[in-house]
Amino acid sequence: MRIDKRCVGCGQCIAFCPKNAIIVKGNARITDDCIQCKICMAYCPMKAIEESA
Repeated sequence: MRIDKRCVGCGQCIAFCPKNAIIVKGNARITDDCIQCKICMAYCPMKAIEESA
């Protein structure tokens, strides 16, 4: 999973992440704690979270 430049730092992804695997300070990033559940993708209003290639 990765967060692209569309991220506006709203924090919706953080609020719904069951593993608290997202950090939005400066550049938003997804940590190694991510379990690939994709819940964050569903709640991101900017659709800034994408699956890694």
